[in-house]
Amino acid sequence: MAGRASWKGYLKLSLVSCPVKLFPATSASAGKISFNLLHKDTLNRVQQKYHDPELGEIDRADLVKGYQFEKDKYVVVTAEELDEIEVESSKTIDIDGFVDRSEIDSIYQDNTYYLAPDGPIAEETFAVILDAMREAGKVAIARIVLSGRERLVTIDPIEDGFRLTTLRSAKEIRDASTALDKLNAKYAPDMLAMAKQIIASKQMEFHPEAFEDRYEEALLTLVKSKIAGGQPVITKAPERGNVVNLMDALRRSIEEERRPPAPSLGKPAKKGEAKPASAAKAAAPKATSKKKASAAS
Repeated sequence: MAGRASWKGYLKLSLVSCPVKLFPATSASAGKISFNLLHKDTLNRVQQKYHDPELGEIDRADLVKGYQFEKDKYVVVTAEELDEIEVESSKTIDIDGFVDRSEIDSIYQDNTYYLAPDGPIAEETFAVILDAMREAGKVAIARIVLSGRERLVTIDPIEDGFRLTTLRSAKEIRDASTALDKLNAKYAPDMLAMAKQIIASKQMEFHPEAFEDRYEEALLTLVKSKIAGGQPVITKAPERGNVVNLMDALRRSIEEERRPPAPSLGKPAKKGEAKPASAAKAAAPKATSKKKASAAS
């Protein structure tokens, strides 16, 4: 059973239109621990209030939207005026064209949605567009209005529907040179060969379902221990020595990789097999870890 659609409209390919509905593909808050702000003495949950420098505390109903065009000067825009603004992409996802997937840098990708037909009558048209795009092997570029702004999106055919991804605008992307300086490092060829050997030995398949958020688990452990009234359980990462010699560190890494691999993001255990130890347990230092750390420092 599909959930509640966040947007409904039409998918348009040239003169062909199809009623569609949009569903969020991700949930940022699913399974996450969240905290509320409390007063340190009363432990009452505090409330956010709006304050006017002349009137003091004011009600939310008295707020309007204003655009600052000069310092301390605003032009007010009413909700009714905003509702009257409408462009084609407010109700229609109009496909502008098609590109190869490789043309879209991942830095532009933002939020992801699923696009489905809106009702049985729309399924035939939807299926025709879906299969045509799948056979073409292309990604569609289109526009849609979401949360009060027009967004450029990609539409990618998947099984039984489309994956729609909003894209960041070019203005939102910072050039890498703003953070990265030109590298002038020099190193021995055998260092590069050893690093490539380590990379080759760590080849794996991507299984995101096997990932466990160790920080989230540590938070949960802390919260549960405090609820139970005991001493808070604080998880600490194992201490590691500072390896100064890069060549020595590369050799040690290769030696470590020759040992049996620890549970990671590899393929999860099949039904009936023993479940791998949790990431938190895997990260716990062994009895000999301190000795190795001191040798590396």
